[in-house]
Amino acid sequence: MDFEPWMLLIFPLFFGMGWLAARIDIKQLVDESSALPRSYFEGLNFLLNEQQDKAIDAFIEVVKVDPQTVELHFALGSLFRRRGEVDRALRMHLNLVERADLDKDKRQQALFELAQDYLKAGILDRAEKLFQELQDTPYAKPALDFLLELYQKEKDWLKAIGVTQQLNVISGTAHDKEAAFFYCELAAAELSRKRVDTARDYLQQALLQDPHAVRATIMLGDMEYAAQEPEQAIAIWRRIERMDAQYLPLVAERLLEAYRQSGRMDAGIAVLQDYLAQYPSLDMMNVLFHAILQRDGAEAAYALVRNELQRNPTLLGLDKLLEARLLEISDDRRDDVELVKKLVHQRTRQLAMYRCGNCGFKARQFYWHCPACHGWDTYSPRRSEENGLTI
Repeated sequence: MDFEPWMLLIFPLFFGMGWLAARIDIKQLVDESSALPRSYFEGLNFLLNEQQDKAIDAFIEVVKVDPQTVELHFALGSLFRRRGEVDRALRMHLNLVERADLDKDKRQQALFELAQDYLKAGILDRAEKLFQELQDTPYAKPALDFLLELYQKEKDWLKAIGVTQQLNVISGTAHDKEAAFFYCELAAAELSRKRVDTARDYLQQALLQDPHAVRATIMLGDMEYAAQEPEQAIAIWRRIERMDAQYLPLVAERLLEAYRQSGRMDAGIAVLQDYLAQYPSLDMMNVLFHAILQRDGAEAAYALVRNELQRNPTLLGLDKLLEARLLEISDDRRDDVELVKKLVHQRTRQLAMYRCGNCGFKARQFYWHCPACHGWDTYSPRRSEENGLTI
């Protein structure tokens, strides 16, 4: 396109319009700033100087002077809740909920914050009611997440299962694994009341929710074993290999005892030997060690541990090797081996731990539900030192 002289007039026009817009924006900013209470700027200054307590006091003064500062109400309320000052958070959010001039969106936000305050304070019935009121709002998904947390605290597993079903629909993310654990909790409660048939139904429901629910499978095997049906128990526990072989050590001792009860001890030892060859495990080796020691003697038990240690060198394996060695050496050399074993055993105490993959909490026993972070199925069934071994 050719350049025309009249186009020069456009540039001053655009410049003037930009200057005018900037003047208007600056004037509006000055007017808004001058309308803010002095305490607001004092609070910002305290925040910049990392004086949080003084900043909070200054912002509270702002709220008293100008009740229209809704966003500041929300910010202060959330801050109080995080600091553990739940009573102050409750007052902030209750003040918002009770305001007649609050629009629909802000009222829903205030109800959501208030429900969290009640949950934090342990007032679970009020928290539950408010979270339920939010089901048809933009806060439906986070409200359901909090309801799931609440029902787990109350051990109301049926309601928790209902929430997982709602979350499946709303979020599009499957919560079937959690639901399977809730059914297992229901089954455990029924077993404690000697209601075996109801417990079995719950465990079957768990497997329908999650066909790889190892805990439900273990519990079903336990029920068959308790009912004097060792062959049925064996068949159920052996399904775990197809589900997730790393959990086999959890049932190794149970399996061997069931084989013993059915009069097939040699077959049981052969099965565990096959598992150990395919899926290295210190716990599996420990069960086999005692079984072979009883059946074949100290030398055979020592050979088992030595071969496994050569294949998978670990300090826990060395500790077991020294234990096996003590069973077959003469008295004049026993003291030296016992001393070495004692030193190795002290070193391995922290290695023979189960560790939560979510929060890192360590425990000497295996948990399906972490006692620290309350996550489900966060523990590896392998000891800490075994995590380098490949299956």
